[in-house]
Amino acid sequence: MSIRPEEKKTTSGHRATEPAPVADFVAEPTTAGKSLAVLRIATGFVFLWAFLDKLFGLGYATPSKGAWLNGGSPTKGFLSGVHVGPFESMFHTWAGTWWADWLFMLGLGAIGIAVIAGIGLRLSAVAGSLMMLMMWAAEWPFAQSMSTGEATHSTNPVIDYHIIYALVLIALAAASAGHTWGLGRRWADAVGERTWLR
Repeated sequence: MSIRPEEKKTTSGHRATEPAPVADFVAEPTTAGKSLAVLRIATGFVFLWAFLDKLFGLGYATPSKGAWLNGGSPTKGFLSGVHVGPFESMFHTWAGTWWADWLFMLGLGAIGIAVIAGIGLRLSAVAGSLMMLMMWAAEWPFAQSMSTGEATHSTNPVIDYHIIYALVLIALAAASAGHTWGLGRRWADAVGERTWLR
């Protein structure tokens, strides 16, 4: 879409142009913008799906009887199954506690919704990266064997999917990926100078 600025004649007879108001300008999404939007929505759906599956017990990672709404714990199975790394006992202590369940579920739901909508991407990048880092530490990919003596089957001692998700969240926030096919521009206008909320 092209925008023709308004033309006016000056006193010298030359034509002068005034730019169109910013509010009237709607940028056409670029290929890069569209690609980032698809990546943003897909990444947000990873978080939102995990939230919904744990909340309702959709039968994928969480059976119906293990749903949070049915009294199940979203953190107990994963954290109590940690048998590797220097934080093993800490994660066992946290497993199934009410505050760990609430923080985990609020994080999954809020990050999923915000990233899909394209709002609060900076906060989502911080919260999501922290969550991914904690899950990375729980799996401790450096180790080749667990405390139980079994092999960890770690495929890469440094970079795994948790680190990739964290990097994707950071890249989406840095690129303002919510502006294409999202509510990023409106959200930026709403939060104004409080850029940390963008």
